[in-house]
Amino acid sequence: MIVLVDQDNVLADFDGSFLEKWRRQFPGEFYVAFEQRKDFYAHKDYPEELKEKIVSVYAAPGFILNLPLISGASEALAQLIVLGHDVRICSSPLTNYQNCVEEKYAWVEKHFGKDFTNRIILTQDKTLVRGDVLIDDKQEITGLLNPEWEHIIFDRPWNREIRNKRRLTWQNWREVLQGA
Repeated sequence: MIVLVDQDNVLADFDGSFLEKWRRQFPGEFYVAFEQRKDFYAHKDYPEELKEKIVSVYAAPGFILNLPLISGASEALAQLIVLGHDVRICSSPLTNYQNCVEEKYAWVEKHFGKDFTNRIILTQDKTLVRGDVLIDDKQEITGLLNPEWEHIIFDRPWNREIRNKRRLTWQNWREVLQGA
């Protein structure tokens, strides 16, 4: 099976790191607790007048590179490979972040090793990528094509209203992918 895995908020703790940095850089500003998040895009959970500050946090040099690994992700990907699956990181680079592509590659090398960088697919349209499953935290993946892969939701607060797709965490991945 070809297993496509999103990077941000599936392997790398983008939103947890954003919130920690937001509260440190702007201690007096409004914030939304992680479990209270409602939208895939962090800035949409905040007042519009804070958007520029929000972008300044995650567009800062080093932000992507220094994201912590989500617990269980490394072990799960290693096990998927041992089980004979072709695992690919399929991620969309941020358009307003100058160093995003370089930092995404460096992050993968830092957490999974240099050889794993050969498994990276960066694209703004994941529907163009072939695979059997896509594990992603975004509620809906749209693009030019009807994808061939099954979209499996990686459990996050902003996607918990989705009921018509299988839901995965790095604790239940074996059971969820067994039927894929």
